[in-house]
Amino acid sequence: NIIMRELAPQFQIPWSIPLEAEDIPIVPTTSGTMMELRCVIAVIRHGDRTPKQKMKMEVKHQRFFDLFEKCDGYKSGKLKLKKPKQLQAILDIARQLLVELGQNNDSEIEESKAKLEQLKTVLEMYGHFSGINRKVQLTYLPHGCPKTSSEEEDNRRNEPSLLLVLKWGGELTPAGRVQAEELGRAFRCMYPGGQGDYAGFPGCGLLRLHSTYRHDLKIYASDEGRVQMTAAAFAKGLLALEGELTPILVQMVKSANMNGLLDSDSDSLSSCQHRVKARLHEILQRDREFTTDDYDKLTPSGSISLIKSMQVIKNPVKTCDKVYYLIQSLTSQIRQRMEDPKSADIQLYHSETLELMLRRWAKLEKDFKTKNGRYDISKIPDIYDCIKYDVQHNGSLKLENTMELYRLSKALADIVIPQEYGISKAEKLEIAKGYCTPLVRKIRSDLQRTQDDDTVNKLHPLYSRGVMSPERHVRTRLYFTSESHVHSLLSTLRYGALCDESKDEQWKRAMDYLNVVNELNYMTQIVIMLYEDPNKELSSEERFHVELHFSPGAKGCEEDKNLPSGYGYRPASRENEGSKKTSHRNDSDEEAHAPKRDETDRSVVMFKPMVSDPIHIHRKSPLPRSRKIGSVE
Repeated sequence: NIIMRELAPQFQIPWSIPLEAEDIPIVPTTSGTMMELRCVIAVIRHGDRTPKQKMKMEVKHQRFFDLFEKCDGYKSGKLKLKKPKQLQAILDIARQLLVELGQNNDSEIEESKAKLEQLKTVLEMYGHFSGINRKVQLTYLPHGCPKTSSEEEDNRRNEPSLLLVLKWGGELTPAGRVQAEELGRAFRCMYPGGQGDYAGFPGCGLLRLHSTYRHDLKIYASDEGRVQMTAAAFAKGLLALEGELTPILVQMVKSANMNGLLDSDSDSLSSCQHRVKARLHEILQRDREFTTDDYDKLTPSGSISLIKSMQVIKNPVKTCDKVYYLIQSLTSQIRQRMEDPKSADIQLYHSETLELMLRRWAKLEKDFKTKNGRYDISKIPDIYDCIKYDVQHNGSLKLENTMELYRLSKALADIVIPQEYGISKAEKLEIAKGYCTPLVRKIRSDLQRTQDDDTVNKLHPLYSRGVMSPERHVRTRLYFTSESHVHSLLSTLRYGALCDESKDEQWKRAMDYLNVVNELNYMTQIVIMLYEDPNKELSSEERFHVELHFSPGAKGCEEDKNLPSGYGYRPASRENEGSKKTSHRNDSDEEAHAPKRDETDRSVVMFKPMVSDPIHIHRKSPLPRSRKIGSVE
């Protein structure tokens, strides 16, 4: 439009696009007032992934110790191996030990042959190494792993060893890439000029800002491969980029682990989280129906979603019995399919085979029920993870009772997962502090704009003549992370005393919405938007305006009819709410982000709508002085 506006008069080309349609200097806020968008901050969970898998083994061979020393593991006692050379070294050791075990049955090699073979098989997958797909962790144990009592084991108890933890799976699926890219497209429409009225192309306002160096964009991601690929796919959709994700990842996505910004080390849990997990497991190990006292202990906040899950479960041990029986039935069905010649070469989603599918379910069957007959509650999220994946992606197998297993494991997971981040409000805040304090500080810095250590390319004055608003710069910070940080940040916002429910009706409606959300699914979004009214005094509380937006992400396998569907993004400021354009709106996230959309974007129907009443918080100016504006500390 800039070029045509310049050339049209010279060549007598009719060009009737209204000037205000191209560059909208101000936008309506949720409260209806017109203000200028200054900053957008989003914390987003990764997209759909394959089930995460893990294997632990104790290793004592000198070759493992030599590698541990070579990589300076003794400094911290821990080592994380992700680079191709490091993984190749582990694979070489596994191959050598297996050869020696095969040649000499009397070998002194103590490592389990079955686990060495699994280590070799996993590391040989894909034909090449990538830290995005697999990683190995080594932890030094000066006295070895605790064992059951016996004379021989007691004699060897004091010998040092290494705990080797192999992690694989958890890769972003093709569906996850589509989710991220389409959400990136929808995200454009939150920016000025993003309504899609210009050339029938939604989100062109953001693209004009970005292409003319008026958009200060930084994308951060944790070191997990699925998170980084989600960030790259989102950037591809957001900026209408073309090509493969790898070069986009290299050029656009920053690693956030240099300062612990998005680190999520589950091995170093806080003492509070250990206490919470122990109490949670104790309650769920009682073979009786939930009592009023159990409801009070598990749901002190009165969460509707937790209460509904407890009503489905009734007796936790009996429900775990059913889940265990259904897993046994599932593994039996998979074995029967493997014996059937017709199913020998069947390919499952994402190139998985029946053998690999059986292996992950057999491991869950073995680990879920311990030798003493009690259930390992920590495996419930893994069971739900696996059955959700198979119901969504491997439904063509038509295995029996999968939906019943999904229903029961989801009810258990809807209690275990959120409550592992704290049961009471005080516990939730304490655990959240451990996870996301660096992230909260960075968000505060982004809002205040006082620590602008990143260089920003501005539009050169010589090239600003064709741009109608060269002074408008929008700052965008996108943080892609895992479930732990999203839960923690949401706890901080909910219980950090930002607003008083008893005095703020809008805040109460938002909290009521969060109370019925049972899962923070893939692509969950927490969005903070900062607006400025340049006509107000710098010291005025009305000069700046902060909005909080939330979406619980992708919809699950079952459509939850009771899920509240809010009015979506900008409920109070839609100018054409009664027009024909908005009268046919549906509840998809695509519609929640924008009043009008292209037919090409109709595929974004897997997301839940944003909360109906985004919260707006007025504070004094964050720009001229270092003040806490919309601070969530």
